[in-house]
Amino acid sequence: MNASSGPPQVAVVRHMAFEDPGLFAEVLAARGFASFTMDAGVDDLAALEEADLAVVLGGPIGVNETERYPFLKQELQLLKKRLAAGRPTLGVCLGAQLIVRALGARVYPGGSKEIGWGSVQLTEAGKDSCLAVLETQPVLHWHGDTFDCPAGAQLLAGTDTYPNQAFSYGRNVLALQFHAEADSRRIEQWLIGHTNELSAAGIDIPALREASRTHGEGLRKTGRRMLSDWLDQIEW
Repeated sequence: MNASSGPPQVAVVRHMAFEDPGLFAEVLAARGFASFTMDAGVDDLAALEEADLAVVLGGPIGVNETERYPFLKQELQLLKKRLAAGRPTLGVCLGAQLIVRALGARVYPGGSKEIGWGSVQLTEAGKDSCLAVLETQPVLHWHGDTFDCPAGAQLLAGTDTYPNQAFSYGRNVLALQFHAEADSRRIEQWLIGHTNELSAAGIDIPALREASRTHGEGLRKTGRRMLSDWLDQIEW
């Protein structure tokens, strides 16, 4: 980062209005980052390539749906250039899967939907990473695709259903299939926005709402701590 040029710039790529940085926004603001949001498919994403930090968020579409959603091609190309340059990049859910593809590995449908609150199992590397604070903290899962861990990446976490849930790629890239940024105080937006997916998957919406109340405050603390710990170890 170049302190003389003003506050570090954070490019946030959003694929759905309510799947935003959530709890992570509080950490970035507290550290003096200047965040700007680009809506995929609407805005020109060119700034994604060279921003000081990029945060690529989730959404209900698939990485491989490039013919249905052509903007994904540009997003992938910009990510490839960014990752090749070693610029700090965080991907969440779809954003993590885009990082996987940009690094040359596969993303493909899993055996079932994984939607709801649950713990992740940390690898030994995960226990020695910024994810350590999540070892006993349930996070929000909301995905049906999975991925192969890219060559050169270090697997950090998994679940019984989806063994590949998080990885790092060097010190400057972190990919999270799950949602550690989700603000449970706004879970109703997710329940409304994804109602068709929830119904099709047979998810008990009142139970998911209650689980969000149960686990949300804990994630509010640990999710912010996780991001803060990751930011501390980045090689700017």
